[in-house]
Amino acid sequence: MSHDDFATEPVRGLPETPPEGERILWQGRPHWWWLSWESLSLPYVAGYFVLLAGWRFVTLIDRMPLGQALSYSSPFLVMGAVVLALLLAVGAVQARATVYTITNRRVAMRIGAALTVTLNLPFTRIARADFRRGRAGTGTISLDLPGDTRLSYLVCWPHVRPWVMHRTQPALRAIPEAEHVAQILAEAAEARVSTPQIARRPAARPIAAE
Repeated sequence: MSHDDFATEPVRGLPETPPEGERILWQGRPHWWWLSWESLSLPYVAGYFVLLAGWRFVTLIDRMPLGQALSYSSPFLVMGAVVLALLLAVGAVQARATVYTITNRRVAMRIGAALTVTLNLPFTRIARADFRRGRAGTGTISLDLPGDTRLSYLVCWPHVRPWVMHRTQPALRAIPEAEHVAQILAEAAEARVSTPQIARRPAARPIAAE
């Protein structure tokens, strides 16, 4: 019997139904492979275990036959494969639990596998958006928030701009068709910010005649 942990969401990826006049322009999630590759440093992890295996092989090759030296070095490659498989599983779970949403008023990020949180980032509270191309058509859009806005780097990881910890920048990471998504975000933010905001005030009470 299947169970959906997010079945209580009124709208997928959002904690509540959007108010009148707000439209969803795009929804998506990170590409699980490239999210794992970038955020979990898969090339460096793989290189580390290959280096260990190579070092073990070099230290043994002059003391025993080639086949035996290879057999003594291979456990490092096996351990590396296990570690990489675990990291890929973490990346896949993170990607599956994530929903990025762009509306005509805000960016919403439902993130977190164990501890799920939803970030609501109105365009009027975003100082700048930076786009970085990734591989295979993916890319990352980082959102620079005003100085008085503080987010936890650890809570938002891996959906953050890497290594920017003094002022955490939430990011739509490793998203497919990233250039198209960046264009949607740019046009929606420009339209929203340039729209005059009219604040409603309560009607003034009439002055009673004396």
